[in-house]
Amino acid sequence: MTLARFSNQFPSLFNRFFEDDLFDWSNRNFSSTNTTLPSVNIRENPEGFEVEMAAPGLEKSDFKIELNNDVLTISSEKKVEDETKEGEQFTKREFSYQSFSRSFTLPVTANNEKISAKYENGILTVSIPKKEEAKPKPVKQIAIS
Repeated sequence: MTLARFSNQFPSLFNRFFEDDLFDWSNRNFSSTNTTLPSVNIRENPEGFEVEMAAPGLEKSDFKIELNNDVLTISSEKKVEDETKEGEQFTKREFSYQSFSRSFTLPVTANNEKISAKYENGILTVSIPKKEEAKPKPVKQIAIS
């Protein structure tokens, strides 16, 4: 059984945002070191969208978040090098290098001017509010005269 979610207001935008971008494994979503791409959860509520990316072991300074023509790109590049002191020799040393890039096309309902991000406990959270005109309006009761 397949579950489907329908939206009366923006069905094609909703479908494009969640289907096309999450499963796009072209050059827009890649890891140059053959490592696993971080997992992403995307939530929608009446106020906006929230992108959660699982990226434990990174620091907030390791991330780069860019918005270019309604395409949100989250990337990271981390290279760990241990310093060797004078007189030391390597018996074994394993390099550590990680990089990835994930891109998402934002719907027209997104307020691109107010996007914010935070990194806490291994989870990067990017908050994307909706434009005021895209937020659901309460039901208006009309009096009968």
